[in-house]
Amino acid sequence: MDKRAQLVAQAFQLFYQQGIYAVGINKVLEHSGIARKTLYHHFASKEDLVAATVAYRDQMFRDWLFGRMATVDAGKPALLAMFAALDDWFHNREPHMPEFHGCYFINVSAEFSDPTHPIHQQCAEHKRLILQQIQQQLQAAGVPAAECESLADHIAMLKEGAIVQAHVMGDKQAAIKAGRLVDALVGA
Repeated sequence: MDKRAQLVAQAFQLFYQQGIYAVGINKVLEHSGIARKTLYHHFASKEDLVAATVAYRDQMFRDWLFGRMATVDAGKPALLAMFAALDDWFHNREPHMPEFHGCYFINVSAEFSDPTHPIHQQCAEHKRLILQQIQQQLQAAGVPAAECESLADHIAMLKEGAIVQAHVMGDKQAAIKAGRLVDALVGA
């Protein structure tokens, strides 16, 4: 792993576990073992490093989630596989994902709460890409186009709600509960 990738991976772990404002650059340097000069060679500011961690997590998360969805037939089975994947993540049974500390994109967008801030917009783009995947799976399930957008919004809210319930309320069964609702919604 090159120095830039090492910095991003280490910063992501620290930011995800402890929060962006709670983790200073010195802590990132201490945990990564990389010199300050090298950090600033790759990133002009802490915000640039945060943006890189958001891009890193986006790619990691979508590769993992869409990969899990691709192990079954497109459509309803893939949507249900999404919730099964979330259940594995909530229970820390997923070796390709770090220990569950909620949604990195929700956490980061809360710390960069101005919707016009580029980092907040990066987080919103991640959510749009997930929504787009849900819409594609609904189309594959034969859901009429007129209903697809609305139903995708509902399923996305169930996904996001399950993550929040699991993280904030400690309801590790939230993905299973949400998956049951998706099963009923898509079957209707």
